Amino acid sequence: MEDFKYRGKTIDELRKMSNEELMPLVNADLRRVLKRGYSPEEKKFLKNMGKKAKSSKPIKTHIREMFILPPFVGLTIHVHNGKEFVPITIKPEMLFHRLGEYALTTKQVRHGSPGIGATRSSVFVPIK
Repeated sequence: MEDFKYRGKTIDELRKMSNEELMPLVNADLRRVLKRGYSPEEKKFLKNMGKKAKSSKPIKTHIREMFILPPFVGLTIHVHNGKEFVPITIKPEMLFHRLGEYALTTKQVRHGSPGIGATRSSVFVPIK
């Protein structure tokens, strides 16, 4: 298996880069966030993430719009989907996407088999 590279850079090289060095490599959304600075919630999350990564406590967050940065690779972050915290193990392929993309807010619909009372016409079907 080949090592993961993002635009010719390995994960270790990306981790060592500052925000200014990352800007030419990333898409416009993240470039704008890096230029303007993080929101207060994102700053708090980044500050506490380093502490919690070393402890055994899970990293939980409601910040679904946070971009996945190189230091996150290998961590398991529990992201809130509106009902519960969904554990997400960060892989290199997830870099520079948002956390919320991997914690789905709706379940896939699974329809059961139709039965008595499923439709109006089934009321008139005789029960055997």
